This record gives sequence, C-alpha cells and structure tokens, in this order.
Amino acid sequence: MTSIKEAADTFLQSKRIAVTGVSRTPESHGANVVYRRLREVGYEVFAVNPNAYTVEGDPAYPTLAAIPGGVDAVVVATRPDRARATVQEAVDLGVDQVWMHRSVDRGSVDDEATRLGREHGLTVIDGGCPLMYGRPSDRAHRVMCRLMTLTRRVPRQV
Repeated sequence: MTSIKEAADTFLQSKRIAVTGVSRTPESHGANVVYRRLREVGYEVFAVNPNAYTVEGDPAYPTLAAIPGGVDAVVVATRPDRARATVQEAVDLGVDQVWMHRSVDRGSVDDEATRLGREHGLTVIDGGCPLMYGRPSDRAHRVMCRLMTLTRRVPRQV
C-alpha cells in the first residue's frame, strides 16, 4: 500500500490529465472546479463529457480514447455507476493513474472500479480531491482534507 500523500504526489506529476464529468453548466459541479484549477496552475487538462462539444470554453471529448495524444492520468468525477467504465477504458489505454473524486458525499468512488483498476496495476486513489494536495491545493481544500481524513472520506493509503 502507498500513502495518500505519495500517491497524490505521483498523480500530480502527470502533465496531461483528463477530468470526466465536466459539465456544460459549471456553477457548482466539482468536476468543473477541479478542471479549472488544474488548468489555472498549468496542467494540460481535457474535459470528458459525451454530451458536449465544448466545456468551459475548451473542447470536450466523449471518451478518454478520443483525446488526441492520450493522457497520463484521469480524475473520475462522474456518478459512481460510471466509474467502472472509465477505469476499464484507462486500463485499455494504458493510463495508470486514476483518482475517483469524493467530497462530502459518496462522490465518484465505486468499490468495483477500484478493485478493477488495482487488479490491473493502476494506482487508484479512491477518495478526496486532487486540489487537496501539492501545487493545485488551496487553503480551503487543505482544511477539508484534514477533516475528511479524520472522517475516513479521504483514504490514508491506496
């Protein structure tokens, strides 16, 4: 097992990151918050939404496979019942870093998707948010990380 900090650091070393579940109506969607912040701090990010051509003024892609040049990592920020298909696509494409976003609710975490990814050698972070760590972090997310770690909504190890 790897500590969440070490797994987060490795994930955030990725240059090209897909974010699934980015919405055309971004007001309060967690996926959009993650997408914008990663873009702001210099990551090359790709919105994945099979129902949109553009999101946040950028091109949107229906699948991970549709992203030109592929990605190094993916943030799953869809409903949990869609996580397994995304993890399977990551396995098929050789993407070895997956983060299932989770805030105060269940988020995108799916136990079957987590198991699938790990069985295929992927690092799967099953909870929390990439904005809680490293360069993309902000004070609010760091505080949330501490609280959510105490309540086990952020894993201590992956």
